[in-house]
Amino acid sequence: MPKKEVQKKVSAVIYHPASLPATKGQKAADRLTKIAGSWGFIIGFMLFLIIWIIINGIWLLNQSWDPYPFILLNLALSCLAAIQAPIILMSQNRTNEKDRQRAEYDYAVNRKSEREIQDIKKLISKVERKIK
Repeated sequence: MPKKEVQKKVSAVIYHPASLPATKGQKAADRLTKIAGSWGFIIGFMLFLIIWIIINGIWLLNQSWDPYPFILLNLALSCLAAIQAPIILMSQNRTNEKDRQRAEYDYAVNRKSEREIQDIKKLISKVERKIK
């Protein structure tokens, strides 16, 4: 007769790591990463840059608020990059931790499955010997 442990589902026997609870900052970082990594954001941002350059470089030749070298635009882009990069890295670190936990869980499930298969093989061998 099979052991109780063999009869149980693998997921019930092995601890399944719960999702890491996310803080408000981590949730915001995940949302920002999702938005900033989308084609909509990239296309919208490119349109913004083109409009900025057209307005300041061509349309308002004598009265533009940010003339040709676009120093104000450069400052804004640098600040955006300085803020956005660490936030994206925080989101990636959180994703890596989730992936690590998932991999550990998968490994534990595989080990448990291997043991169960070995037990089943032993049981089949016993049944074969009894039949002969």
